[in-house]
Amino acid sequence: MVSKTVKVINAQGLHMRPAGVFAKAMAAHKDCKVTLNANGKSVNGKAVMQLMAACIKYGCTVEIACDGEDEQAVLDEAAAMFVSGFGE
Repeated sequence: MVSKTVKVINAQGLHMRPAGVFAKAMAAHKDCKVTLNANGKSVNGKAVMQLMAACIKYGCTVEIACDGEDEQAVLDEAAAMFVSGFGE
């Protein structure tokens, strides 16, 4: 298992569009579990509704944890999405 802490830079936080983009990208990695820990909650990074329910807002610190096949590559991809602001 590998993990990394990132900060949300999107002004609107992790709203529906970036949450959907993230969940879809992570769902492509079938053999790797992706978990986001934020605001005292731990959610499945492949489940858009769980991501939305976590209320991940601008400036929030998020720990991304990946466990499984190609976990480091999946973690790098996930972290890069947060660092890039999901293209917004």
